[in-house]
Order: sequence, then structure tokens, then C-alpha cells
Amino acid sequence: MADLNNPDNQREQELNKALEALHFAFRAVIAKPDAILAERGLSRVHHRILYFIGRHPGLSVNELLAMLGVSKQSLNVPLRQLTELGLIESKADPLDRRIKRLSLTQEGLCLEKELSGDQRQRFAKAFEIVGREGEATWHQIMKLVAEDIFPDQMN
Repeated sequence: MADLNNPDNQREQELNKALEALHFAFRAVIAKPDAILAERGLSRVHHRILYFIGRHPGLSVNELLAMLGVSKQSLNVPLRQLTELGLIESKADPLDRRIKRLSLTQEGLCLEKELSGDQRQRFAKAFEIVGREGEATWHQIMKLVAEDIFPDQMN
């Protein structure tokens, strides 16, 4: 049995509470979008693709790969599915026709808004409660947690 009077064990318990909070918060943030995606036979990776293309219209496939931190092989099938469903369109870059530029179609924009809308509302409500200082602290913590893995993405 752990000695709770030991400062190291107390700190471990505090960190475990943080991990549990992250787990439950993440589960709440993805619940509604995952249900919407499942109705369409899609998954969370499809949402991430829609989200990042929606935030960065004209993104190249290689830029999307770098942003998501996935292999070309793992992106190929979901990207093709979203294109076939008419949610993403791909156009050749006017300066280099070998480069495909990605953007959301109107239907893709609507779906991304529906998927991320619940998430934005959850964050807006939480940030309203904790105020601007709490929001800034949250962003700082998320940046620090992700920094080791995605240093270029956290600017």
C-alpha cells in the first residue's frame, strides 16, 4: 500500500488526478462528434482531417501529413473516403501541378461545423467560467504537454 504521507506518493496521486481529468474531459469532448461520425460510417481521423483542412484551406497533402503527424499510407484511405463523399475537393496547385491543394466543399464545411461546434461550445463555456487568465493558463499547459512531440505545431 502506498504511503500517502510520502511527498512523492502525494505528488503521484495529484498527477493521477490530472490524468483522470484529461481522460474524462477528452471523452466528453469527443462523444458527440464520434456519434455523428459513426452515423456516417466515419471515425475520429476523418474529423481531424476535416478540421485541419477547414482551418487551412488550400493545404497540400504533404502539409496535412506533417500537421497530423501520420504516414501517407494511414492518411490515404480516409482522405479518399472524404473526397468520394463530396466533403473534400482536391485541386492541382497552379504553380506546381504535382501538388494537390485540399479544401472543404460546402457539405464538408457544414459537417466540420457540426462536429467541432459542440467542442467549441464546451470550451467556450469552460473558458467563460475560468476567465481569460484561466484560458491562457490552459493554453500554456496544453502547449507544454504537446511540445515534446509536436514542437513545430504549437505556435
